[in-house]
Amino acid sequence: MDSKVDKFLKKSKKWQEETKALRGILLQTKLEEDLKWNLPCYTHEDSNIVIIQPFKNYLGLMFFKGALLKDPKNILVDNGPNSSSPKRFEFRSLEEIKRLKTTIKSYIKEAIAIENSGVKLEVKKKPQTVPDELKKAFAKKPALKKAFASLTPGRQRAYLMHFSSAKQASTREARIEKYIPKIMKGIGLNDR
Repeated sequence: MDSKVDKFLKKSKKWQEETKALRGILLQTKLEEDLKWNLPCYTHEDSNIVIIQPFKNYLGLMFFKGALLKDPKNILVDNGPNSSSPKRFEFRSLEEIKRLKTTIKSYIKEAIAIENSGVKLEVKKKPQTVPDELKKAFAKKPALKKAFASLTPGRQRAYLMHFSSAKQASTREARIEKYIPKIMKGIGLNDR
């Protein structure tokens, strides 16, 4: 048990009992507990296996290599359109966690076996296109283009997804303008 996770639980306002129940199940496995990304994360030989994620409408138990799990009960949920490897359980009650305890343990066991096997997940990255509005901003401010290019690929991808998701050109322009100061400082979209 990690004391940082204890502190996390004490501060939790929602899903506290459910998180404790999941933690209890996870602590019965061969996984090591830590707090990563400010969430309870469970590792095996320094590799991330699963993380507990409290959301507004459910408590997630996300497997980092969930796409490799067999999922015979077809209960794992994709993490979103821009994520290809993680998959998660979504729990909405303590009773649901208790009912699925055996299933949760079997998925964890399989996830550990996958990690031990050394199987690598082939991630099919979609090529990111740079919106025309950002190209124009780069042309006006060459320093912006240089600052953007110096961001990590993940930070670049986050900005490109955010800018491109706007349907109207004026919204894309406003988003770009808003984030220019962060880009110039080398800060990612979701960094604080």
